[in-house]
Amino acid sequence: MKFIIGMLVVTGSVVGGYVLSHGHLAVLFQPFEFLIIFGAATGAFIASNPGVVIKQVLGSIPLLLKGSKYNKQSYLDLLALMYELFSKARKEGLMALENDIEEPKESAIFSRYPKIQADHHAVDFICDYLRLMVGGSMNSMELENLMDLELETHHEESHLPSHAVTTMSDGLPAFGIVAAVLGVVITMGSLSEPPEVLGMHIGAALVGTFLGILLAYGYVGPIGTFLGHIKREESKFLECIKICIMATLNGYTPQVAVEFGRKALYSNVRPGFLELEEYVKSAGKS
Repeated sequence: MKFIIGMLVVTGSVVGGYVLSHGHLAVLFQPFEFLIIFGAATGAFIASNPGVVIKQVLGSIPLLLKGSKYNKQSYLDLLALMYELFSKARKEGLMALENDIEEPKESAIFSRYPKIQADHHAVDFICDYLRLMVGGSMNSMELENLMDLELETHHEESHLPSHAVTTMSDGLPAFGIVAAVLGVVITMGSLSEPPEVLGMHIGAALVGTFLGILLAYGYVGPIGTFLGHIKREESKFLECIKICIMATLNGYTPQVAVEFGRKALYSNVRPGFLELEEYVKSAGKS
């Protein structure tokens, strides 16, 4: 919703300012200029990106309306889940987690947190590294290096759609110039026409430059930036899991381990110490 509001503000400001300056909206309606600019930019986007990135960009479009799913409640659920898993391992041994990590969909612990359970990236990350801990074949340094490698790979892969859209945005002003140059070519072929006809052709050419810049900085550029922010929050979610696991692997109690994870969160989604403590206790009783 916030993204839609932003787009409406951009459109309203540009169109409203133009109309209030006694401009005529009909002059801005240049569908052929739009076809040249956006069509060429789309073609360049398709040519410069592999199919998997194009699919990721198209699949990310709903995120523009939904926004990020990671809020304070998501982190409360995550930290409570980690606390329960660590507490069970501490009381019954790491082998007691085997059924939970092999079948998380059937796990009583995971089932208490349906939103986390539905996030397959987070569940896979948790289960994979708890499985390695249960196997006991890696020390803490090796496990942390492996986590860092996976997080770096995930970060690079998840940001490919935003980089692709941003690159497309960077090219739109240039395609606006292409449309404007083509408009000038048409104008040069109409020099024998009366001034009002020449003015119409020149105006259409200038609209091409206008559209290229507006699409780049008012619409497509913000889409790329917005997608980047969403993927950054997803990476932070996985990083919180890593910090909790590393803390418990280094011998800290479950309560201290989730406190490590809490401290790593952004301030706008970080629960308070007492808030987390009360939530963990209430979640464990439910």
